[in-house]
Amino acid sequence: MLLGFYLMSEATAKISQKVHEAITFADWLITRGKLTEASLERAVRSANQTGERLVPLLSKLGLLSESTIVEELSAFYKTPIVPKDNFPAEALFIDRINRRFLQFHHILPLTEDEKGLVVAMADPGDEAAVKAISFFSRKSIIRWTATLTEIEGAIDRLYSEVTKSEEVDEVSQSIPADQDKEDIDQLADLASQAPVIRLVHSLITDAVQGGASDIHIEPFVDRLRIRFRVDGLLWEQGPQLRQLGSAIVSRIKIMARLNIAERRLPQDGSIRFTVLGKEVDIRVSTSPTAYGESIVLRILDRDNVALDFYGLGFDDEVLKPTFDLLHRPNGIVLVTGPTGSGKTTTLYAALLTLNTPEKKILTIEDPVEYKLDGINQQEVLPQIHRTFASALRSFLRQDPDILMVGEIRDTETAQTAVQAALTGHLVLSTLHTNNAASAMTRLLDMGIEDYLLASTVSGVLGQRLVRKLCTKCRQPYTPMPDLAAKIFLDLPMAQHKLPTLYRAVGCSACHGKGYQGRTMIVEQLTVNDAIRNLILHKAEAQEIQRIAVAGGMRTMYQHGLIKAFKGETTLEEVLRVTHEV
Repeated sequence: MLLGFYLMSEATAKISQKVHEAITFADWLITRGKLTEASLERAVRSANQTGERLVPLLSKLGLLSESTIVEELSAFYKTPIVPKDNFPAEALFIDRINRRFLQFHHILPLTEDEKGLVVAMADPGDEAAVKAISFFSRKSIIRWTATLTEIEGAIDRLYSEVTKSEEVDEVSQSIPADQDKEDIDQLADLASQAPVIRLVHSLITDAVQGGASDIHIEPFVDRLRIRFRVDGLLWEQGPQLRQLGSAIVSRIKIMARLNIAERRLPQDGSIRFTVLGKEVDIRVSTSPTAYGESIVLRILDRDNVALDFYGLGFDDEVLKPTFDLLHRPNGIVLVTGPTGSGKTTTLYAALLTLNTPEKKILTIEDPVEYKLDGINQQEVLPQIHRTFASALRSFLRQDPDILMVGEIRDTETAQTAVQAALTGHLVLSTLHTNNAASAMTRLLDMGIEDYLLASTVSGVLGQRLVRKLCTKCRQPYTPMPDLAAKIFLDLPMAQHKLPTLYRAVGCSACHGKGYQGRTMIVEQLTVNDAIRNLILHKAEAQEIQRIAVAGGMRTMYQHGLIKAFKGETTLEEVLRVTHEV
């Protein structure tokens, strides 16, 4: 085990030598037209920064596909390609070979016989790995080539018994018991040690591969709690040693370019991270607590976000009036809901719908979560007094057609948005309210005049996210007649027969949770003459909601019930997110 750690440290220290060893294969790729000089330079820079070998980085950076890399490696090194069904069913040398050594060098023992040990390698030119595994196994090594994804997947499957506890132990042994006496140089040095780097890398990788939207790292008096938010709910990953908190937080601060010495004030930053060749953006937020710094990482995975209305969960009944609102030449269209209800994603879907060469679109966001081609996006920067309101005022001098404000938080922003709508612009924004009707009373409370509100707000979308049932294991059932009559009274489909509902069960496909992914339930309130009259009379939100429903508005609760009938979600999920509406 110790030899594995020594070899990994030695390999990291000699990155320049490793890059030089791989140049001949890089020349091969350039000669064959698979790689450009500029791409090679980018990969070499990344290798020097991260300590990884050059060849695996080619796929991680998206410069070459894994299939192309494997074919070229096989041709260059004259090594066979591992067939997909030739990975072993059981791990070899599990008592002698360190799992992290295999992960670091992307190498996997396949089979052994009298001729030697056959290994799969993502980079057959990794001589240090070959020498080390020959020493571990006491066998001569026969090299085969496989993709990085295949090798990492097989290592996770075969060596799952070897947990992160060894890595945790190694980190904790290097941390002084009294963290308060550490100086900044010691903290920075600790955060730069290989075990800490691997631990944080593994933590983020696990979260991304597990479909988490957030990572919460929270220090307490005798433990460090790490939780992943998956499909809107937090799942604890198991408490860790309290001493790990400073090491993990310091490493994340370095990655996010934050001030490692500042522990008294909150800080915000961002990280660009690569997992299995796929880049994800991570928003980082730190906050001081009684026992150290709490940190939250928001994972923004573009590949897993559907920026179209149907993919988000909208249906035709709500899409038609929504499109009518979006294609008006002016007015304010609002999206409401609590934090984490997908409001910004809905705005992005709206922007993509409106984004045409004939329209100029400007946005001010906090922060810019997804960069959209053809749209001018700005980020809030309070330190230079660039706020929602100040940016929105400057936008009006840019001859825009459509403006998007990330959130209306204060009276100044609300008043500026109203003025923009009055001067012939379409304004999109969000509000933190429980339902669509409450947006009106919220803006009135901010000090917007009732006649201005009635003449500028075109419509409001209220939304929530509910977990989607796993289609592999969901189980149908028929609810009790009394329950059905009470819950589904206002839905016509429930008056003819008892509806079929579905319950969550749990299987290997959904990791025992019974749910996979999330979908939206939506209500869409169009401001018509009846609603305007209520606004002018400063009616309560309940009265606006009642009149809107009487006029044909389908509520979030009703939309959720329809999705429950279709087997997309459960009745419990619908009640969980709409009980306060």
